Amino acid sequence: MALQCVILAGGLGTRMRPITDRVPKALVPVLGTPFADWQLRRLASQGVERVVYSIGYRGDMLREYVADGSRYGLAVTWVDEGTQLRGTGGAVRLALDGGVLDEAFFVMYGDSYLLADLRLVELAWRSSGLPALMTVLRNENRWDLSNAIYEDGRVTFYDKSRPLPLRTQMRWIDYGLSVLTRDVVAEGFCRQAVGDLADLMRQVSLNGQLAGLDVVERFYEAGSAQGLRDLEEYLSSHHSL
Repeated sequence: MALQCVILAGGLGTRMRPITDRVPKALVPVLGTPFADWQLRRLASQGVERVVYSIGYRGDMLREYVADGSRYGLAVTWVDEGTQLRGTGGAVRLALDGGVLDEAFFVMYGDSYLLADLRLVELAWRSSGLPALMTVLRNENRWDLSNAIYEDGRVTFYDKSRPLPLRTQMRWIDYGLSVLTRDVVAEGFCRQAVGDLADLMRQVSLNGQLAGLDVVERFYEAGSAQGLRDLEEYLSSHHSL
């Protein structure tokens, strides 16, 4: 059984307007089927059995659609930010305070379709002996601006602001799938915190506590028009629900 997976799906989805004026990002149609179907079936196929959905914007629609997750072979728990969105870091802290997080868990975004083998990610984290792991892709600024330095199984530096002195060394990018422990979240964010998960990951990297796994498969996402086109092209040729 794979680790529990936290899906961060509370955002406004501004890059996908006007579609997201009507539905949350996780329900954006992909080949005529809500994205959540694709993502959850992918997770179930990887051995995930338990999902914590962190919701906010139009979260009631997503909760009604996914329900308890049983039709995917999953047990889904819900954490609702309501209208006062806390950011990705604050959302994970809210889940911690709600008592729904396991000792360790995967965390990913509600618009991400990832090909990485979750079993290998979990194994890399357990083997590292470190409290957190970030999957990274050798990017060289191809898919987006590279934001990480990776060497010998560790992310030695991660910073989305890409400080100029280190940019030439930042050849990897956050792939969008990490492993965290409850203790890392508790130490990184206080109760009622509003903040970005990226800030926590940056600090963990500076502390020398962030393991890394270099994946080779590109990431797909449904959070932008181009991302949606790429995802639909991939799914058309590789998968069917």
